[in-house]
Amino acid sequence: MRYTDWGERASRWSGIRSKTVDVHGTKVHYLVTDQTWASEVPVHLLVPNPANSASNWLDVLAELRPHAHAIAVDLPGTIAGHTALPNRRAASIETNALFLRDFIDALGLDRVTVHGWSAGGMVALLFADQAPERVDGLVLVAPALPPPLSAAEARMWQTLGRAGLAVVAPAARVLLRVSGRRILARKLRPTADTASIAGTRMSPEIAGLLREEMSAVAPRCLGRAVTVYASLMSLMLVRRRPVLDAMRRVASPTLLVWGDEDRIAARASIDDWTAQRPDWNLVVLHRVGHAPPFEDPPITLAR
Repeated sequence: MRYTDWGERASRWSGIRSKTVDVHGTKVHYLVTDQTWASEVPVHLLVPNPANSASNWLDVLAELRPHAHAIAVDLPGTIAGHTALPNRRAASIETNALFLRDFIDALGLDRVTVHGWSAGGMVALLFADQAPERVDGLVLVAPALPPPLSAAEARMWQTLGRAGLAVVAPAARVLLRVSGRRILARKLRPTADTASIAGTRMSPEIAGLLREEMSAVAPRCLGRAVTVYASLMSLMLVRRRPVLDAMRRVASPTLLVWGDEDRIAARASIDDWTAQRPDWNLVVLHRVGHAPPFEDPPITLAR
């Protein structure tokens, strides 16, 4: 979904625009607040779950618009957005982190405060670690990061988990080629309830937009989500060291946002991450699940 001004879709999204930029030959779609800002005004870069689209951040963009220059990007690998995928590997978590530097270069941005939601949180963290000179602050919203594992669990993932991912990902791509339309239809059925999708409370405007975006997804694009999630699971559970090292090293002031009804990021993980990084500021949102940008957009911001 693209609009010259998203106020056509909902009045509170007025002044948010769809634009594209060329990044090394790839046409990249992004959303941007429309004001012209002085150079000293902060720039916020919002990173969605790589399989979803920049429109997931619309309510947060609307909150940021009076205070900052804000941009949300469709990453390569999105199934619901509009950024082209140059090759299958471009959809992986690590490649997306490298892509962010090229993206802000293409926009002529020097430094940003980067927000990452869910798997986008891992992308944002890796980017902040790889390019500390470009990041003023880091906001991790219900991030997908390595959970605490016992020694036995870690060994199991190193052996059975690695082999399982190697088998499951190709099989999932075959399944999606055969049954993609049925899977999409099943995924769309719960969105008939605009108050709650997968246990997440959201506005009717966001719920309707998600329903339309998913209805427009071509089944052949679902294979991109397999690449994203295989990459994510590997970095969370098998090849954990690059992310654990990034968590230890990242120097940007960091805000961790978590909802106490989150069914995906467990409290044990939050406690583990803040024990590793007691300097990270934790904001706990009450009666909020895994989707703070939908459920409580004002508090999702780094303020």
